[in-house]
Amino acid sequence: MDAEGDQVSMTVLDYETAAYDSDCESSVSDSGRLFREFARNGMVKLEESAEGGGGGEYGAVMKSFLVDMRFLGEEIDVVAVHKNMYSSVAGQARLEAFRVFSRAVAARRGGDANVKYGWYGGSPDEIRDVVTYGFVGSGKFEKGVSHGVGIHLSPVNSPFDSALRAKEDENGVRHMLLCRVILGNTEIICPGSEQSHPSSTQFDSGIDNPIAPTQYIVWTSYMNSHIFPNYIISFRAPCLIGLRRTWRSATTPNSLSMSFPVFLKVLSRFVHPSKVGLILNYYNEFRENKIVRSQLIRRLRNIVGDKLLSSVIKLCRNERV
Repeated sequence: MDAEGDQVSMTVLDYETAAYDSDCESSVSDSGRLFREFARNGMVKLEESAEGGGGGEYGAVMKSFLVDMRFLGEEIDVVAVHKNMYSSVAGQARLEAFRVFSRAVAARRGGDANVKYGWYGGSPDEIRDVVTYGFVGSGKFEKGVSHGVGIHLSPVNSPFDSALRAKEDENGVRHMLLCRVILGNTEIICPGSEQSHPSSTQFDSGIDNPIAPTQYIVWTSYMNSHIFPNYIISFRAPCLIGLRRTWRSATTPNSLSMSFPVFLKVLSRFVHPSKVGLILNYYNEFRENKIVRSQLIRRLRNIVGDKLLSSVIKLCRNERV
């Protein structure tokens, strides 16, 4: 399968064939109920290499994860990386089904199934159910925000949005899937769209942006044939609670209007007035429904930078209008 364009995922793909043929047994540490569930469903915990995790599958998954999360610094603590070993009969059947559908899509699309890696974040119970049974629903649809009704994944080098969707378990640990995804021919899905299937036989999946997609949309009818979970990364990130609280409020213009003046007030201490003016223009576009929350956040990150943005959000917690 060709994953051209996903530079980090190519490193991960190098290990696929050897892992399928190996007969490894899972070694489960005392990491809690969910890790034991992972082990029962053929997931094996990968160990950090003696060289510090820079190589091997563990290192490849870590690089994919940290490339978009590094700005959080020491506040990100990776607890474990698990790999799907396809060891059960059901696991082998799912892998073979994915391969069959990959070949079928490739045959229809000029020899290229357009297989990518994508991140999926959810609640602990949802991640457990995906590993055990497969995807069982279309995910949460947010009116005016979601790009269609289906499974939404983040590109391999942009896990941040999926990390925000991941919910903490009782130990403060979040879990995300790193999956292979058959995209085939993609079509643009606008924010707020209630589309739930391809618009024509010419398309297989959706994206939010044709140049630099931040979301892959896999329709519900394809969710268990076109998505194959390969890895689970478990991590602690207490700072995401504040980030999620601050930015999720942007889905409701009235609630954002209460906090955004505070944000601008704090931000103006650190950036040139021209940048503050540009951000205010983007905010007004958001209020006028010309752009959606994810676009607003992405533009803020591009203008301000992740490190400063994270610091400003923390300072905002202590500010009063």
